[in-house]
Amino acid sequence: MRIAVIQLAYGDGDQESVQERAARVADLVREHGAGHDLVLLPELWSAGCFAVRDWQGRAQSLAGEDLPPALAPLAAAARETGVVLHTGSVVERTEAPGQEGRHLWNTSVVLDPAGRPCATYRKVHRFGFGSGEPKLMEAGTELVVLDLPAPAHELTIGLSTCYDLRFPELYRAQLDLGAQLFLIPAAWPQARVEAWRLLLRARAIEDQCFVVACNTAGTHAGQTMGGYSAIIDPWGTVLAEAGTEQEVLSVEIDSAAVAKARESFPVLRDRRL
Repeated sequence: MRIAVIQLAYGDGDQESVQERAARVADLVREHGAGHDLVLLPELWSAGCFAVRDWQGRAQSLAGEDLPPALAPLAAAARETGVVLHTGSVVERTEAPGQEGRHLWNTSVVLDPAGRPCATYRKVHRFGFGSGEPKLMEAGTELVVLDLPAPAHELTIGLSTCYDLRFPELYRAQLDLGAQLFLIPAAWPQARVEAWRLLLRARAIEDQCFVVACNTAGTHAGQTMGGYSAIIDPWGTVLAEAGTEQEVLSVEIDSAAVAKARESFPVLRDRRL
């Protein structure tokens, strides 16, 4: 399976509308996605992860048959390149409130090669310690593990987002549902980037899964983003890692590596708790 990770950069000085940024990202998918089976984008690129004041104005509705402005250009790019496209995540706005009375969610959408949504995931763990996401967004409640459509159907995929990475029980639960590869879009800041790099390898090693993670570059609301997107094999070996600027990773992974790792070093059979 050939995978592309597009580590997008944008800055506080950018004046891009949602439509303009979506068009730019779609062009990157066209440029770098062709010849790949799966493409991954970062978290909240259309709204700005730390640009909390912009979330309402840049929120997207996923109701109805037509895709919103942040996703429609990406659907066209998926169709043109024939890839399965994980669109990172958007600030989703719903008409009905969630359990805590809010209308916003941090929602990932995966598009099939025809540009149609084939999976969604609402971020379970909200970052902010009472502000930001916990104050403005609802928390997702569902684990999402699935077999992606062709051509990215060789491994069972678990979906998560950014801060979820700090909660290993989520990945253990996905493992128990059959996950072999974790897809993780993020907007992880530079101040804690070493934790990001360490935790990505930890999730791969402890669950004997591939980890494919796409972080953001640039600056959001004064926060310098960490970059260091990575593709990691089930042994914890870093197959590719980005720097701190906008960059694209392209790696062909051996889908049989998960089964081989679990057979040759059967640590998961020794679980007791």
